[in-house]
Amino acid sequence: MEEVSIGEFARRSRLSIKALRLYDELGVVVPARVDAESGYRYYDVSQLESARLVAMLRQLDFSLAEIKELIECEPSQIAERIAQQRRDADVTHEAQRELATYLINHLIGKRTAMPEIATREVPERSLLCQKRNVNTKGAWAFGKEFIALLRERQLPILDGREGAVFCIFWSEVSEDSDGPIEWCRPVPHADAEALAAQYPDLTLRTEPAHREAFIPMTVGIEGAAQQWQTSETLETWFEGQDFDLEALATKPGELGVRINYVLHEPAPDCDFAVPFG
Repeated sequence: MEEVSIGEFARRSRLSIKALRLYDELGVVVPARVDAESGYRYYDVSQLESARLVAMLRQLDFSLAEIKELIECEPSQIAERIAQQRRDADVTHEAQRELATYLINHLIGKRTAMPEIATREVPERSLLCQKRNVNTKGAWAFGKEFIALLRERQLPILDGREGAVFCIFWSEVSEDSDGPIEWCRPVPHADAEALAAQYPDLTLRTEPAHREAFIPMTVGIEGAAQQWQTSETLETWFEGQDFDLEALATKPGELGVRINYVLHEPAPDCDFAVPFG
């Protein structure tokens, strides 16, 4: 048994503490132990798979009452219920269809093609950021707002991926879990303080140098299915590496998982990345 705090469990499961408290109250994901004196919740790492399953089922619009029943079922039964809901509801949104297919394959043990993983070095950077707690609908609006702000301000541009705009998902964004997410724009170190003074609605911070393991994504469909699949693929990749994860100064996910956007011509591209190093 490996016990972790609710904060660590939230980081590793990509759920917010708010969502975990709700799931505890409803008996969906119950802590392994609650300290009698402090009331602090502690979880066993073996509960991570169950927590992630709950999060993905919520993305497919299952109610928490339905999920409480489903998580007691065999994986094949859960897969059939998902397939039935997909047939009954005539799912129209591409992101939901992809997530349903991915989760069914995962539950019945069907392997999907593994995307190619690459790594890169990222130097220390000065970032102008906005961070906000948002649900699914609010996340889209927040992203549009931040990009519009950048176009209006005409901030200095760093070349290549070092200067890419990126969005950090500090935890899951859904109807139950409100992130937060943080949009970041790298700026030249020499100009950072002056720019921050001009734009008080943005927060200036420095992100340390690190490595990133990343998988290319398709701009416009970087939805829940792609994020869950790439996140779990990268987690499996980390487990197969020969370096000591515990000895790393920056552990995977500690700086937040992120989507990097390179807004260049003729078309933008993006990737899902996990910092480490």
